[in-house]
Amino acid sequence: MNVLVVDTSTSAVQAAIVQIDGDELYLESFRREIDGRGHVERLSPFIEACLEESNLKPSGIDAVVAGTGPGPYTGLRVGMVTAATFAAGRGIPVYGVCSLDGIGGSARGRALVATDARRKEIYWAVYHNGARQGDPQVGKPAELPDLEADYALGEGAAKYAERLRIPAEERPVYPDPVKLVELAVPRVRDGAPTERLTPLYLRRPDAKPVSP
Repeated sequence: MNVLVVDTSTSAVQAAIVQIDGDELYLESFRREIDGRGHVERLSPFIEACLEESNLKPSGIDAVVAGTGPGPYTGLRVGMVTAATFAAGRGIPVYGVCSLDGIGGSARGRALVATDARRKEIYWAVYHNGARQGDPQVGKPAELPDLEADYALGEGAAKYAERLRIPAEERPVYPDPVKLVELAVPRVRDGAPTERLTPLYLRRPDAKPVSP
């Protein structure tokens, strides 16, 4: 089975095709560029490039997996709308996975995963041996509770390492497409019904309507 993966929850614009072959997952093609303002311009060309590199037509994709955030409103929406539109146009299911799980899902020990939420804040969650402990949160790095984490992962961890006072590991920084698919594998294999993707915004968008 061939799965298209998209994630735009961070400053990384990501698209990949992951093959499920029995109990194994293979990264067939992958595109990533760090551009926090370029999700709209880059995501669709990345999908086309991944299909071409994998020698696949859109009809060769069996399911779509999308990172559902948390993430900034505009960028996150681009990825999820693109994923839902691709799946609906081809009559295949789409499944959502928390983007933080794509970073912390492989962590050993107790790890803080933090991505950049802008406004000098982070989206964060704590993982114990890869399992998320509670729901994702948003807040200022210096105001987090005592998390007793051994280390921290993600672009937010690197950016605010001094305020978090938790050693930051260099990798992974962004959600891993293969891990995102791995977390969706039971649904993909079972042919679970397509999902209505629910974005984890956690706060109101930066843009506000102008009063008349």
